[in-house]
Amino acid sequence: MPEQLIFAMEVTLNGLMAGVLYALVALGFVLIFKASGIFNFAQGVMALFAAMTLVGIMDGQVPFSHLINAIFGTDLHHFGWHIPALLAIVLTTGVMVGLAWCVQQFVMRHLVNQPPIILFMATIGLAYFLEGLSDLMWGSEIKNLDVGLPQGINLWIDEVTFNIFGYGFFIDNLDIVATIIAALLVVSLMAFSQYTKEGRAMRAVADDHQAALSVGISLNFIWVLVWSLAGFVALVAGIMWGTKSGVQFSLSLIALKALPVLMLGGFTSIPGAIVGGLIIGVGEQLFEFAIGAPYFGGATQNWFAYVLALIFLVFRPQGLFGEKIIERV
Repeated sequence: MPEQLIFAMEVTLNGLMAGVLYALVALGFVLIFKASGIFNFAQGVMALFAAMTLVGIMDGQVPFSHLINAIFGTDLHHFGWHIPALLAIVLTTGVMVGLAWCVQQFVMRHLVNQPPIILFMATIGLAYFLEGLSDLMWGSEIKNLDVGLPQGINLWIDEVTFNIFGYGFFIDNLDIVATIIAALLVVSLMAFSQYTKEGRAMRAVADDHQAALSVGISLNFIWVLVWSLAGFVALVAGIMWGTKSGVQFSLSLIALKALPVLMLGGFTSIPGAIVGGLIIGVGEQLFEFAIGAPYFGGATQNWFAYVLALIFLVFRPQGLFGEKIIERV
């Protein structure tokens, strides 16, 4: 088999793994947009906030320690204990649910029936607020996140591909775990949406707020539920990205990578988020391998996804799985 084809196969596999990580972030956008019509610009910062909170809880760090020390002249930094990863994830999930309640109670509840641009601007403000809150609570230094997920090259895949092709594929164990978790998450969310009372209520609210209210569905409860689910998805994405590249403020920029994914898959489709992520992940890796590095000098991953999304907007603005909205006048 030609050497270039073997390299292309390895690049494709790594692109699929990267696409799953993009899709994890896009899932949070889809959940909130599908149920409330709000494009949540703060989703990437929610992943950052969740990851920083998880690290802080695991390390026993005192929240707001810098502020407390500055006001009272103390020297508090840690409680002196370390919490197991699983328990810390449960506690962080509780924090994200509390955050969802606060967002609904203090922000979104007051903006019902406002134009979409007002809601979008509110999520931009929420993004900067959460970024500042993360800094104030846990500090701005880069943090290592280790919840026990396997990392490094998968030796079994390396050995098998070497025996078949004479060249071992470098596939990260963390990417494999992320793929499995993303698949389970998508199946669980789809099952929740289709077969539970709350899931059906969520779809009813998405279709028509007034009709949902008329049959006794609580909008406040549904929106808290949706933001809680988006917060949990943000926590999962934060764990994967934080483990991969460290917990730092650039983690919030992963939301920008999710935008082309949403444009391809559709803003209202959970499977579309996964398919869009895979297309972006594979596309940018193959484009860099075949065209970017030889003809452009590399670094085409920075813009390829947005060019592809622009093409989709021109020919299919609702995305591959999005609902086409027809307004009659």
